Amino acid sequence: MEQMIDMRPAEPVFPLGLNETRTAWSAPRDEGAPARLLFVGCDAACPDVDRVAGVRLVAVVPSMRAAGHLRAMIAADILWIAGAQAIESETFADLMAAAAERQCGLVCETTLAALDRVAAAVPDALRTQWLVDADPAERLVALAAARPSARLAVHDISRDEAMERIDRLQDEVARISRLLGELAGQPGLAGAPRPGGGIVGYDTGVRAPTRDFSVMPRSFEPEERTRDRQRAKAVRHMLRQRRMREQYFAADLFADPAWDMLLDLYAARLERQPVSVSSLCIAAAVPATTALRWIKTMTDAGIFLREADPQDGRRIFIALSDGANEAMARYFEALDE
Repeated sequence: MEQMIDMRPAEPVFPLGLNETRTAWSAPRDEGAPARLLFVGCDAACPDVDRVAGVRLVAVVPSMRAAGHLRAMIAADILWIAGAQAIESETFADLMAAAAERQCGLVCETTLAALDRVAAAVPDALRTQWLVDADPAERLVALAAARPSARLAVHDISRDEAMERIDRLQDEVARISRLLGELAGQPGLAGAPRPGGGIVGYDTGVRAPTRDFSVMPRSFEPEERTRDRQRAKAVRHMLRQRRMREQYFAADLFADPAWDMLLDLYAARLERQPVSVSSLCIAAAVPATTALRWIKTMTDAGIFLREADPQDGRRIFIALSDGANEAMARYFEALDE
C-alpha cells in the first residue's frame, strides 16, 4: 500500500504572499472523474482505496498540516480523518472549518468514548460518515457513501453483507416513517418525502420543544407527570425484554436498531432526560458504526432531532421530533386498549 500513496499533494499548491489570503475555491468537478480523497492520519491506517470505484487518493497528511493542505488544494471531494479523538480541539475545529469551506464529504473515525465530544465539533452541514471501531468492510462502505455522486458504485469484491445492510437501510427507515405517520394520523412525519414530491414539515422548520430536565418531588407531581413515569417504566420494561432474548438466541437474529432507538428516546422524553449520541448507540444494541448510520438516516427523515447541550457546547443530544413522539404515544395508547 505504501508504494501507491504519494505523500506529496497531487494537486498544485501555490504559495501566498505576506498580505494575501486565499478564498476557498474548487475547480468544477468532472462528473466522470474519480472523487479526490485527502486522508488525515498515518500511512498504515489508510484504507484500500482501489477496492472502491471512483475514488482517488490524493495525499496522506498528519493532522497538524491537514487544514492548510485542504485549503490549498484546487479541488477536494472527500476528507477522511482517522483517530479524531487524538486530535487537539483547536486543530480539529480548524480542520472542520476548512472542510466546510470546501464543502467536501467527511469520513470520521473515532472511539465510542470520544464520540459525543467529536460529534459536537462536526458541523451539521457536512455530509458525514461515522466510523467507530469499524471493520474493513464498514470502512469501504463509508468511503463509497462519502462520494459526491448520488449513485454508490462499489466493485463486486467489496460488495458484501455490510453493503447489503446499507441498501436495506433507506427502505426500512421509509417504512418506519410511514407507519409512525399513520399511527399519528398524519400523511407523513416532518422531514419525510411527500408522495407528490417535496419534504414534509420544512415550511416552518421542525424543532423539539425546550424541555425541563429537572425532576420535582413526586409528592408534587401533577397527574400528567405521574402518567408519564408509568409509561416510561413500561417502555423500559419492553427494552429489557428485548435484551433478554439475546441470552437465548443470537443477538443479530432480532436486530432492530430503529425500534430500539425509538423506544429509548421515547422513554427518555417521558422521563425528561437527555440522550447523548453515544448513549443512543448503546441502546441500539448493534455496532456503533451501524447505529450512527441509523441515527443519521432517521435524522434526515425528520424522525430524530439534534439538540445542543445547553450546559456543554462540546456535546449534542438526540431527541424525537414532535411527530414521532405523538406517533409513539398513540402506539402505546393502542397497546393499552
